[in-house]
Amino acid sequence: MESMLLSSISALLLLLLSCFTFTSTDAYDALDPTGNITIKWDVISWTPDGYVAVVSMYNFQQYRHIQAPGWSLGWSWAKKEVIWNMMGGQTTEQGDCSKFKAGQPHCCKKDPLVVDLLPGTPYNQQIANCCKGGVLSSWAQDPSNAVSSFQVSVGSAGTTNRTVKLPRNFTLKAPGPGYTCGPAKIVRPTKFVTSDKRRTTQALMTWNVTCTYSQFLAQKTPTCCVSLSSFYNDTIVNCPTCTCGCRNKTAPGSCVDPDSTHLASVVSGKPTDTPLVQCSSHMCPIRVHWHVKLNYKEYWRIKITITNFNYRMNYTQWNLVVQHPNFDNLTEYFSFNYKPLMPYEGLNDTAMLWGVKFYNDFLSSAGPLGNVQSELLFKKDKETFTFDKGWAFPRRIYFNGDNCVMPPPDAYPWLPNSSSRLVFSLLGTFIIAILASLISLN
Repeated sequence: MESMLLSSISALLLLLLSCFTFTSTDAYDALDPTGNITIKWDVISWTPDGYVAVVSMYNFQQYRHIQAPGWSLGWSWAKKEVIWNMMGGQTTEQGDCSKFKAGQPHCCKKDPLVVDLLPGTPYNQQIANCCKGGVLSSWAQDPSNAVSSFQVSVGSAGTTNRTVKLPRNFTLKAPGPGYTCGPAKIVRPTKFVTSDKRRTTQALMTWNVTCTYSQFLAQKTPTCCVSLSSFYNDTIVNCPTCTCGCRNKTAPGSCVDPDSTHLASVVSGKPTDTPLVQCSSHMCPIRVHWHVKLNYKEYWRIKITITNFNYRMNYTQWNLVVQHPNFDNLTEYFSFNYKPLMPYEGLNDTAMLWGVKFYNDFLSSAGPLGNVQSELLFKKDKETFTFDKGWAFPRRIYFNGDNCVMPPPDAYPWLPNSSSRLVFSLLGTFIIAILASLISLN
């Protein structure tokens, strides 16, 4: 009796710990445990009153990217520094530079905010890895475009390693909140290899800043949900009601009726970060539908459909991360790119999917064209394969790095030959048969 009580208490403690470990407030991501954005600040030369530095932003997140209108990076100067000029980026405000008579600095604010320059910027204002409009690809999707850089000339600063003071209070918006940046830390100077690879130079001084993402800080409500269906059950499991908010019937304009005669006038205007979603029971901007489509002797096939319910947002370079135990036997995939993610050695149960360039990497806003779809073919593993108890459905789905809300497990489409309904049906048939035989005997 005592052992049973102890085991029950242990199970309860483990359940509580698991609930606290995986809350949405944590920046730690179990599917990307080392993902972060690292800002590297390299001092490459001294000037009479300061230094010239190249600031590079590396997106080491496997599947979370920054889309238009792009990132903005801010900080606070430790002393009375000013920015004389910049290349590859610009501050959003100049500030009060009235005390400078000989020349006007680029920015005199104590807390500058820097944004990337747009594509098409003149070459004499560019440096390597700049001018992408603040868009950063994820590391797994496109590492060549996961880096962004700008050059800054800082005045009224130190002119030696001992007199330079590191900036403080770094902030990163992408383009909204969500990222928390740690303090700047001096690290070993970065080394640069010349184009002919015969000489190596190094920065005079280097410091790093690490920024991590929290979905809870980015938005208070979920941004996507998952619905399920299968060939072996007529039930379609929709997203849970009020997943991303509840429809306010007393406030017209809170959502859009797709059958409205004034639809064009309602959704017209420039795209904004504030979603304007199609009226639904879940009120989510994005829905991911997983359909178990076919069952073969040695294979099984599923269909994934991503639907955009947001009339104000087009998703470029979107991606989907799916966790399912059969991804180690993925045989074929159609119309999506695929890359296995293995955050833990020896565990291949997570896949990253994204659109084919110039074909379906652009997810249009809500409407007839607001969806993309693909099919995946898996090979059965006789030792582990089963359709029973929801095995055919994913464990977790992310869209653009945000964890989507799954339906409750007890709502999953049930397998007819293992369901309680079928048991009762067989029992009823058996009773009817007995009664029929008794009647015939009489």
